[in-house]
Amino acid sequence: MHALRFERDAAHDPRVVAFLNAHLADMRRISPPDSVHALDTAQLRQPDIRFWTAWAHDELVGSCALKTLERDHHELKTMRVDARHRGTGVAQQLLNFVLEQARHSGAQRISLETGSHEFFLPARRLYARNGFVPCGPFGSYQPDPHSCFMHRAL
Repeated sequence: MHALRFERDAAHDPRVVAFLNAHLADMRRISPPDSVHALDTAQLRQPDIRFWTAWAHDELVGSCALKTLERDHHELKTMRVDARHRGTGVAQQLLNFVLEQARHSGAQRISLETGSHEFFLPARRLYARNGFVPCGPFGSYQPDPHSCFMHRAL
């Protein structure tokens, strides 16, 4: 995979909206309703969220977002790779980009919530390879057997 072009996004482009809607549909298919923590387009436009899309030429291949929990603590949100590009290095490029954005904005710690189901195993492996370790719920999350919470220092 070639280097990606990242764009700060307001989630208005119909291609981006369709990409995010597919993400939400997947999460709703896999997880119980109370355990779906993916953000919709309106939530991605909140002032405490920064959302980016990743493009290979003119093709949308991924997305990621950061939510500010505290000045020095951010949450990784909405990290998704288009199914046709999984296993190509896009996820690592997305993660590298979002970690750098968090560092640049002064975060000293980044946390995430992902699913505990088999579907999410590749994501959990990616995060673990990049220094994320299991932790308890953070922010407004509650214990949930369908969630895996992870964090790492920056």
